[in-house]
Amino acid sequence: MTDTPTLTRTDAALQPGEGPVPGEHYLPTRADEAHWGWLPHRGTPAVLEVADGATVTIDTLSHEGLLADQGRDPARYLAQFGVADVLADAVEVAASPLVNGPLDGPHVVTGPVHVAGARPGDVLRVDVLRLDRRVPYGFVSNRHGYGALAGEFPEDHDSTPTRHRDAMVCDGTVSHFAWVERRDGRDVGLIDAGGGRTVQFGLDPFLGLMGVAAPTDEPLPSVPPGPYGGNIDVKHTGVGSTLYLPVGVDGALFFAGDPHFAQGNGEVALTALEASLRATVRLAVLPAADRRAVLGAAGGPVVETATHWLPTGLDEDLDEAMRCAVRNAVAFLHGRFGVSRSVALAYLSAAGDFEVSQVVDAVKGVHCMIPKRDWAAWV
Repeated sequence: MTDTPTLTRTDAALQPGEGPVPGEHYLPTRADEAHWGWLPHRGTPAVLEVADGATVTIDTLSHEGLLADQGRDPARYLAQFGVADVLADAVEVAASPLVNGPLDGPHVVTGPVHVAGARPGDVLRVDVLRLDRRVPYGFVSNRHGYGALAGEFPEDHDSTPTRHRDAMVCDGTVSHFAWVERRDGRDVGLIDAGGGRTVQFGLDPFLGLMGVAAPTDEPLPSVPPGPYGGNIDVKHTGVGSTLYLPVGVDGALFFAGDPHFAQGNGEVALTALEASLRATVRLAVLPAADRRAVLGAAGGPVVETATHWLPTGLDEDLDEAMRCAVRNAVAFLHGRFGVSRSVALAYLSAAGDFEVSQVVDAVKGVHCMIPKRDWAAWV
């Protein structure tokens, strides 16, 4: 077994309130305000109120190391991997009376934020301005009964906690520890593969979970995404991107969580590289009257990057999620640019790339990559 390097003070954790806070407002994850495994809803009190267009810096918190199958003691759990500098908010949430049982979602959800002027029918525009790593490590976990190969993986586990290389195996959960290094001028994630070898991959941080409150008085579980956003796990929502969310309640009630350092489309093991991020976003209201000019007739979450528009499709059935993504992509092009639905479909068949966002969140996701360059003359 290759020993994991002990993290030094040069890799210090970005503790709540420390370091750069570039937003006009700062929102930490506090145990008495956070939602663990559930999403805010119409009746949830806002923990912060901001003006339309305000910037907010949010300390989001990964659930890995906090969960019951990992001992619900992050300091003790992380010590097994040589980590001594543990986030104070992780310790606080894990030690709090917050209930997180086997039927609850794993995500620690921060918010909601009331945005002045947002009304049902409007769209909340979320510009992702900055994502700072709060720690130099994270985990990729596979839990028995979940993931793309549920029932096949994990392949080796029992009820006794054991170290396997740089993974912890316990109660049907395999959590691979990954750490961050700078190699060849870029930051990469590393997983011990045994025999002195490591698996290396690039980092591309994003928040897997961003959403607005649904117009219901019942809490919604944090795992399945919906038309309000939530756990959409679209890897393209990194720095420089914009997420458009249909507003369902007054003030929108924006929330965030499930921070990732990297994810492959599909997220097949169950989790991405889960790790805490400090996110700075701008929250702006797109009035209902202007919605069609920006999003056409597309429903649900829509992502925009510097190079692409990404309508999404969500459904428990992956085939239907694909059909939903195609419908929304057609509606986007038809509504925004006025091309016939037949032409829109033909274009998408020739040039639209449909990617599987994730297949592990009960409600599966597909997104369509529409290149902006193809429509430059229409804008």
